[in-house]
Amino acid sequence: MRLMRTLMAVLGLAAACASPALAEPTTPPAAPCVDGTCTYHVTPEQMLAEADRLVSLHLFDEAAPLLKALEAVPQLSMERRFLQGYSAVETGHVDEAIALFRAILVDHPEQTRVRLELARALEMKGKYGSADHHFRLAQEDRDLPTDIALSVRATRGVLRDRRSFGLTLDMGLAPDTNINNGANADTVDVNFGGFLLPLTLNKDARKRSGIGQSANINTTYRTRLSSKTKLLVEGDFQGVNYKGQAADDFALQLAAGPEITLTDSDTLTLQGFGLQRWYGGKSASTGGGARLGYQHDYENGNRIGLSVDGRYAVSGFSDSYTGWSLSAQAAYERVIARSMIAYAAVFGRRELLNSKSYSGNEIGLNLGIGGDLPKGVSLGVSAGVSHASYDAPVLIFSNSPRKDWRYNARVQLGLRSVRLLGFSPSVTYNFNRVDSSLGLYRTDRHRVRFGLVRYF
Repeated sequence: MRLMRTLMAVLGLAAACASPALAEPTTPPAAPCVDGTCTYHVTPEQMLAEADRLVSLHLFDEAAPLLKALEAVPQLSMERRFLQGYSAVETGHVDEAIALFRAILVDHPEQTRVRLELARALEMKGKYGSADHHFRLAQEDRDLPTDIALSVRATRGVLRDRRSFGLTLDMGLAPDTNINNGANADTVDVNFGGFLLPLTLNKDARKRSGIGQSANINTTYRTRLSSKTKLLVEGDFQGVNYKGQAADDFALQLAAGPEITLTDSDTLTLQGFGLQRWYGGKSASTGGGARLGYQHDYENGNRIGLSVDGRYAVSGFSDSYTGWSLSAQAAYERVIARSMIAYAAVFGRRELLNSKSYSGNEIGLNLGIGGDLPKGVSLGVSAGVSHASYDAPVLIFSNSPRKDWRYNARVQLGLRSVRLLGFSPSVTYNFNRVDSSLGLYRTDRHRVRFGLVRYF
């Protein structure tokens, strides 16, 4: 309750600055009276200014007829929706308020004041993760008064402390040019007694296309262990089902461990995890490991994260692929234009498998940006490149160790203004390419995914 009173005090309407852009109230001109009835003519701007004055005085019932009449004036829809949304919050109709504030941000994602009020309404509904996201975007506005900026930062700390459960469901159809991640070529060269001879690949080794049904489920649960420590439990499932079974791909990972709040801006996480992957109807790998993560949040909403990961997995296909995988990553996120988040990440990976031919190093870079655009469109764009080198040659193909350049790109468009049972539509394009020194491993893959996503 103390948090709510603080937010209401900081974000509460004042007569001088109630809505994003309103004119000062004006007194309508006097008009002739006939038989005791006086008629006044007012402009929409004057009506809006009067409604603003009434809302600032918390006279919501008196303001409601004026705001209802202004629904016929589309050029004032942003200001009218804001006042209706604020009235709805203050009178306990929080769901209505959230819908009104979201409607404004569809066309005006740059409106910080609206985003702050949306965040407050989401907090009232217990949607702490979504509220924290919008407060974080609002923090990037350098025109925020100091007292509000400090209050937002403190509120974000409280919201992060309150988060207990999160769930994301994402289902869709996925046309794919290379469902089995097969080779581009029909033939590859085989090393036979020092001579390279062409070998024709069977159809299972060559790339083939198809359409799959995909599902992604991500869940997070936190429960308090002490004043500074929570137990963080995470579950992730990803799956794609194709006609037949040969290219079906399903993966499940469960992780649990302490999340320690070092300061208001610094968090440390240590988790153990188990993983299972099935491919083509068979167990592809079974294993587990541990990861350590650190995150620092800056005052302006920017963020830096570091993580290290070690895992051991047993292959269901060949003992050559059984062994350890060690990785590390550093990432930086920056809020841009109060509605977008850009990031850059560098990573390194070391594979220590039973076969030296499949053991090696990989280093890479990923860049991306995502967020809200006008007209209710959400956009995400990312790209990455990495280089992999292996410890020993695959002698049947070459006397030299394999080396790869790997490229990836992704574009996602969502329509947040459309909701069907809480789900919003999206379309995603993914591209992957491997330029390898060995022909068998040269691949490219184009995937388009039409999905419905919902965040709980």
